[in-house]
Amino acid sequence: MALVSRPLVTRDDIEHATRIVYRHMAPTPQYVWPQICAKLGATVWVKHENHTPTGAFKIRGGITFIDWLTRTHPKTTGIITATRGNHGQSQARAATAAGLRTKIVVPHGNSPEKNDAMRAFGAEVVAIGQDFDEAKAEAARLACDESLYPVPSFHQQLVAGVSTYAMELFAAAPDLDTVYVPIGGGSGICGVIAARDALGLKTEVVGVVSTEAPAAKLSFDSGHRVETDSARTFVDGLAVRIPVDEALAVYQRGASRIVAVSDDEVAAAMRIYFHDTHNVAEGAGAAALAALLQEREVMRGRRVGVILCGGNVDTAVFADVLRGVTPVVD
Repeated sequence: MALVSRPLVTRDDIEHATRIVYRHMAPTPQYVWPQICAKLGATVWVKHENHTPTGAFKIRGGITFIDWLTRTHPKTTGIITATRGNHGQSQARAATAAGLRTKIVVPHGNSPEKNDAMRAFGAEVVAIGQDFDEAKAEAARLACDESLYPVPSFHQQLVAGVSTYAMELFAAAPDLDTVYVPIGGGSGICGVIAARDALGLKTEVVGVVSTEAPAAKLSFDSGHRVETDSARTFVDGLAVRIPVDEALAVYQRGASRIVAVSDDEVAAAMRIYFHDTHNVAEGAGAAALAALLQEREVMRGRRVGVILCGGNVDTAVFADVLRGVTPVVD
């Protein structure tokens, strides 16, 4: 008889994470916006993770990871991690509240406003490397040099935490046909897959990447990890060149497909969110809607969820988008 492997995150894990997360924040809403539904010819539920205390879904994983760290590694005095911003804010907020030092490594040219937010949450922010993956390598080196606990971009505790948003969405709309989820490091899509499977639902999960950072899609389609030479997109939450193997293993099994969206498509989706709902979506936050717009014909008449995973976009970038300009990465 073949052994059945334990899923990365179980229903018990998610329920435990829910109790921890709700000590620090309230559930976020999910709304059906009529103008978006009219554009798509479908019933569209928007999960508003832009309404968390850090403006992004990552806060949930930060809460559960730091709770786990302080219980299992009580002598830890500080953490270090790499980020483009939202993961760093979540870790800084939770670690500072726990009395830990926080050092965040970002690539050069990172969002100034996300950097400021991380500092406001108590982090020391240093810029090293040309992209996220170079910053990630440097954070691993500095962890040894400075005796800081290295927080990965993907971890069972992070996935358990972010799974809680998917449980909220499925509780409100258990009969969704499809959910579109952006993929950066992979915790978000793995959290949705974990929640869906824990609840025994048949909802298909569709990942979304940038055409300029397609490593997750290339890996998914080929069945093995594929790295890219660059990830030059203004959609910083998706700007990853090297997929995380543990995450890839989960969405390789649990996702139906991965859709690639262009920067122009993302900018158009950001404008739709603002015009139709008066919500601010950062690039990654609008990527799921961009993918649904791309597949609108096959989704017509269906019940669909889109994850608005964050709203942390720099003022100048958003101003360009609202003027009809797609930001260009230098």
